[in-house]
Amino acid sequence: MSVLVWVEVLEGEVSEVSCETLTFARGVDDDVHAVLVGSAAETLETLARYGVSTVHEVDAQGAFSAYAPGAWSAAVLAAARACDTSVVMAPGSPRGNELMAHVAARADVLMAANAVSVEAREPLEVSRQVFGGTAWEVMGLSSELGVLSVAGHACSAEPAPQPGAAEVQPLEVVTTPADVAVQVARTEAGAPDESGSLKSAKVVVGAGRGVGSSDGFGDLLDMTELLHGSLGVSRVVTSLGWRPHHEQVGQTGSRISPDLYVPCGISGAIQHWAGCSSAKTILAINSDPDAPMVTRAHYAVIGDLHEIVPAINEEIRRRVAG
Repeated sequence: MSVLVWVEVLEGEVSEVSCETLTFARGVDDDVHAVLVGSAAETLETLARYGVSTVHEVDAQGAFSAYAPGAWSAAVLAAARACDTSVVMAPGSPRGNELMAHVAARADVLMAANAVSVEAREPLEVSRQVFGGTAWEVMGLSSELGVLSVAGHACSAEPAPQPGAAEVQPLEVVTTPADVAVQVARTEAGAPDESGSLKSAKVVVGAGRGVGSSDGFGDLLDMTELLHGSLGVSRVVTSLGWRPHHEQVGQTGSRISPDLYVPCGISGAIQHWAGCSSAKTILAINSDPDAPMVTRAHYAVIGDLHEIVPAINEEIRRRVAG
């Protein structure tokens, strides 16, 4: 059983979430195929590194000159037939989720959004994030065609033990006028995304309302520097204007997956937990022993963050110096 992955290409590069999805796909089957619209030339090295055996390339002309979910879903299904697969997946990005929904509708099967694990059995059994990542749901997919998107940070992007051939096969797709009834008419540059370092950071120091004011971040910024990490904040911190929005962690901010997350003075509302639940280790610092963040954390220190954080910083400096 091969697996087909729709690959999202941004500015000529395979997106990080697509690399995660290719890694995820290898856990289902070793024979991983990719489908993309436009020239695959710039992406072949990356696709081969992540174990792709065949790249189904759709010429970006005519119905495919702009993003049209009807036409692109037709291309995904054409690629699925070409590689005789029964599993199709995409990264759980806004476009990936939309595209897989169209694929499932055209194939008249169920779709699982934001999958975090898959059991390769008949039918395919998928665990997925629901309620903003605060709960998991297990569902079975069609044995004819399992369609799913993969939640961001469901796994780390890891190159394959052996590179794939990444052999390019041009894909001919038959479309109808209805397939391009909805398509992107134009794109406009938005505000620059300054959250990149936060999303990829191995260590994140979090700050919530417990910081007290816009002047209370000094020790937390020191800790961030000492740990070579990034600062992340709760929604209330940005709402109060204490820190910029690109530092926000949560359902309406960035989703992070660091090795260590140190939330300080953050209660741990569901919306914030949705953005940090993929952290490998959470060390909470909070004055409330019953705060949701404390009860969910792997470790917790109960007390005033303005006393605890400086003490931690001093100990780090002492160990580095000694």
